[in-house]
Order: sequence, then structure tokens, then C-alpha cells
Amino acid sequence: MIRQLYRVLGPEGSRPLNRLLILQSGAAVLQGVAFALLVPVLETLLGTDPDDVWPWLSAFAGCVLAYAVLQGAALSGGFTVGSTLSRVLHRRLADQALRLPLGWFTAGRTAEFSRLAGQNVIQVMSTPAHLLRPFITSLLTPATLVVATFFLDVRTALVLLVCAPVLFAVQQGSGALMRRLDLGRDAAIGESADRVLEYTRNQPVLRAFGRTAEGYGALDDALVAEARADRRLIVRGLPGLVSFTFATRLVFALLLALGVSWQLDGSLTVPTLLALLVLLVRLIDSVSSAAEAGAGLRIARNTLERLGAVLDEPPFPRPAEPKTPRDASVELTGVGFRYDDGTADGDAARPVLDGVTFRLPERSMTALVGPSGAGKSTVAALIARFRDTTEGTVRIGGVDVREIAADDLAAHVSLVFQDVYLFDGSIEDNVRIAAPDAAPDELAAAAALSGLDRVIAELPDGWDTRVGEAGARLSGGQRQRVSIARALLKDAPILVLDEATAALDQENEALFAEAVRTLADRKTLLVIAHRLSTVVHADQILVLEGGGITERGTHDDLVTAGGTYASFWQRRARAHGWRLEAART
Repeated sequence: MIRQLYRVLGPEGSRPLNRLLILQSGAAVLQGVAFALLVPVLETLLGTDPDDVWPWLSAFAGCVLAYAVLQGAALSGGFTVGSTLSRVLHRRLADQALRLPLGWFTAGRTAEFSRLAGQNVIQVMSTPAHLLRPFITSLLTPATLVVATFFLDVRTALVLLVCAPVLFAVQQGSGALMRRLDLGRDAAIGESADRVLEYTRNQPVLRAFGRTAEGYGALDDALVAEARADRRLIVRGLPGLVSFTFATRLVFALLLALGVSWQLDGSLTVPTLLALLVLLVRLIDSVSSAAEAGAGLRIARNTLERLGAVLDEPPFPRPAEPKTPRDASVELTGVGFRYDDGTADGDAARPVLDGVTFRLPERSMTALVGPSGAGKSTVAALIARFRDTTEGTVRIGGVDVREIAADDLAAHVSLVFQDVYLFDGSIEDNVRIAAPDAAPDELAAAAALSGLDRVIAELPDGWDTRVGEAGARLSGGQRQRVSIARALLKDAPILVLDEATAALDQENEALFAEAVRTLADRKTLLVIAHRLSTVVHADQILVLEGGGITERGTHDDLVTAGGTYASFWQRRARAHGWRLEAART
């Protein structure tokens, strides 16, 4: 367990842990020495000259005093180190989150990461104060007592050495059994937590179809599985818990019988036998505490292994010698991509993109259209290097995005997604995330261009309006305009709009389409849209379907060609012509 703790803490967290381990180890050894000194104290008191006890009693008192000082420092240091470890772990997890590719963060992994950063870090935080001390004491105090026994009675010490491997084997066997059961129970708890979260997040859908907690099968099954895992842990784990305690009592009974027999044959005096029995009771008690701490140690080890697995995930490759793009053009050459994990937008066996090649000239507007699931959002993710291509190359300014430093790439590309996430703060806070030091006139310009200024004018608190968790206090259209203003304030030379107008009404969509045409004079724009009214003025339109580019040209060219784009446009024209009329009687 200590090895796993060092693994997840790294060098920064290891230094305070080293100091704590020294204090706890010193206290455990002094405790063993104090127990051992009870033997000569008792032998002398029960012997023929009790007045000779004072030197031994003084040594015992000094040892107890030193133990108290070290133990007090170790107890206080345990809580201090726990707080330090919490900060270190949160920082390491945050740094790792920045290094991991965005494709790593599937729904399940995100939930697991959240549990690690919350519940599991708190468990690790309690380890130095509540688990390390009894664990170290259960190892070093008995070891000290066994060494002391050699100076009192070699036969007893040899019996202890012979019994030690047996006790160790019993403890390891019961521990391995409980660890397997703990892992199964942890998996069941994680699954039920995911289902509860899913149940709470999807209340609108469940209520719309009259599904209650009792009728939601996935949640019911997960809770039943968790209950079964708890019962399995109790039923199957009980023999393992009892076996170690039973084994330690057998060892004590054996030593008691041997001690009595040695006293009867005259090779062991009564005072020495009584003193040894006191020592053996303390020894067995210390060994038994290892079993009592076993459950906490196993849970801590499982937690540390999960933390270590996340921290050991390979980071996104970074260029050894970063290069700088010469301009804001974007070029995809023979790009292929598949989701190797079989999640998200595609199937692991089927490529999402296959041989995609196109170029976005600097200061131009390109529209990317196609059916749902064609891979349009994947193209946007590859340009921003949220993922790496399986085949082919994505270049910005003539430089492979894999050779551009992460900060430099982020400065070149700004994105607006259909799914908007806002942080719990004010509207201004959320917009300024893109440029915290932006001047007020820059903020106002971004708001005007995105239409956010109209939203602010309608809200009583204006820029100071609190958006709530994930922007819950704003409508979908208002959240989208905050997101657009945020991207515009960043003022990156390349702007990718992925279904940015999906939540806007027709009036605001028309206003934003006009703003996009203005932006095309000074930025490289890639507009991904289902609503074709926002892309009719694009310098080029690309149709993506079946993993490849099937059509390219201007709006007029593609409508005349009579292909997929023309079909999209005709359907849009028919839908646009729909009217609601009063029923005739």
C-alpha cells in the first residue's frame, strides 16, 4: 500500500510522507522497546530483590516518554500530511486532465475521474492519519518484540519465528480474498452511482414517459447488483476475517503450553514465565491489529491503484521541437480517422473519415455540411487537435498540427460547439474566460457581433447576471450567444463554428449569419451547419458523407449540380414554405 501511495503522489508529495513515516516508525519501535522493558521490570519485582527495579523502571519511563513525544508528533503530522497530500493529488489530477487527449474523456471515464477527484482523494487524505499508523505499528512493534524475545528466552523466539510465516500466509490469503471481494463491490458501487446520476440527469425524459425509480430497469438492476456484492462480501469474507484471529490465538495457546512445560521442568523461572506471557499478549495484540486494519488498507490500495491507473495514462504526444504556422490557412490531406475505443461518434471497426482532403484558404469562409454522423464534428476536433488523425495530416499554416505547441495551437484556433457549457458565474466571467485581460471595448465588440448585447440589455443585472450551474438560468439561445461571444473575444485567426446557430431563433440566426460574413474578411472560418441559410454565402461548400468529401463548390454550383446538397436545399425550401392556417368550416 505504501508503494502505491508513493506512486500516485510523485516527488512533491513524497517528501512530507517520508518525514511522517520516520516519525511513525520511530514511535512503533519505541512502543515495542517499552513493552520489552516490562519483562525485566516484572522479573525484578517478582524476584528476590525488588529494590533493583529502579534502573529498569527508569529506562521504561524514559522510553514511554520518548514514545509519547514521537507518537504525538506523528498524530499531528498525519493530519497535516493528509491535507498536503490532498492538494498534491488534486493538482496532479488537474495536470493530468490537461495532458490527456479529449477523446479519453468518455462518459464513463469522466464519471470515474469525478469520483477519483472527490471521494477517492478524500479517502487517500485520511490514509496518513488513520491507516498508516496502525499499519506500521502492526509491523514494527511485533518485529521489535520478537528481537527482544531473543534476549529473554531463545526457545520462545525461535517458536515465534517458525509461526511467523504461517501467520503471514493466513493473513495474505484472507487479504487476497477480501481484496477480490472489495474490487467486485467497488465495481458494483460505481455502476450504481453511474445509474443514479443518469436517473437524476434524465428526469424530464423519465417523467414524460411515466417512469419512476421502481420502473427504471437500469437503476433497479444496478442497486440489486450492489446489494448482492455487499452480501457476497459479508458471507465469503467472514471466514477470511476469522481465520487470522483464530491463527493468532492458536500461536498464543502453543506458546503458553510450551512456557508452562518449560517452567515445570525447571528450565524457566516463574517470574520469567509471567513476564514472557505479558510480552506475548502485547505481541499477539499488535499482530491482531494488522487484521483489524486490513479492510481499510485494502480499500486504500484499491483506491490508490485506480488513481495510479489514471495518472499513468499516456499523455497526448507533444512536439519535441515545436514549429510556428506561417499563416491561418488550414489543409487536410488524406485524413482518415476511426475511434479505436469504439465509443463516441463512431464504430471501432468502421472509419469515420477516409481520405478526406480539402483546404481552407486564409481569410475565407468554408461551410461543411452533411448528414448526422458523417464526421463533421470530428473534422473540427482534428483541426483543434482534440484528437489525432489515424491517417493523413492536418496542417495549419503549412505546419502539421502535431508539430505545433499546445499553447500556440490554442491561440490559433477558436471553436464554438452546439453543446455549450457555462461555468457557474456571471455572464462577463464566462465570456472573459477567453481573454481575462480584454478591454471593455473589446468585450462590447464581441457582444455586439454575437448578439449577446441584446441579451444583456434584457437582463436586470446585465453583465453581472449569474448563469447558474452549466448555464441553467439562461435559455439555450442565450447560452449559445455567450459561447459565441467567448470565441469572438479570443480573436483567434481560425474560427470553427460547429452548429453554432442550432439554438438561435430565425431572427438571431439571420443576424449572426451577417456577422459571419463580416468575420470572413479577417478570419479563416469553418462553419458546420444543418441550417443552410447560414452558409449560402460561403466561399466554398463541402459536402461530407460516407467518410469522404463528395461535393464541393459554391451554393449556386451545388444547387445546379443536383446532388446531396441540392436535395438538402430543396427540403429546406419546402419546409420554409410551410404555413399554419385556420381550419375551414
